[in-house]
Amino acid sequence: MAGFSPKLPLTLDPDDGYGLTKSIQEVAKQNFKMLVLTNPGERIMDPDFGVGIQSYLFENNGPAVYTQIDARVREQAAKYLPFIQVQDIDFNTPDNNPGLSENFLGVSIKYTIKRLNIGDVLEIPLN
Repeated sequence: MAGFSPKLPLTLDPDDGYGLTKSIQEVAKQNFKMLVLTNPGERIMDPDFGVGIQSYLFENNGPAVYTQIDARVREQAAKYLPFIQVQDIDFNTPDNNPGLSENFLGVSIKYTIKRLNIGDVLEIPLN
């Protein structure tokens, strides 16, 4: 079956050669994940692209950092993925989940693909 793009990370698939994204929802989620994980300056010819969420691991863990992450995710999604509407961003931290390591930050981004009215959640665990 034909697909829209290769799944990342690349994996071998017996049917397609490489794993392929086969729905608009999969493509949108993969593109959103790449936007969140890419560091600003990492994409050639577009130094502003990316949230660079991993760089926040070395910041003081608290509401000020969560506000910065929230603003950056919303700004980048509006600019580079205008078909996605960010609904809510939740942070899973040692403060609200005592079983987690002190160096853990989990981000859960609820979003909607506007024209299709499909909702999904992007989970980013950072440790």
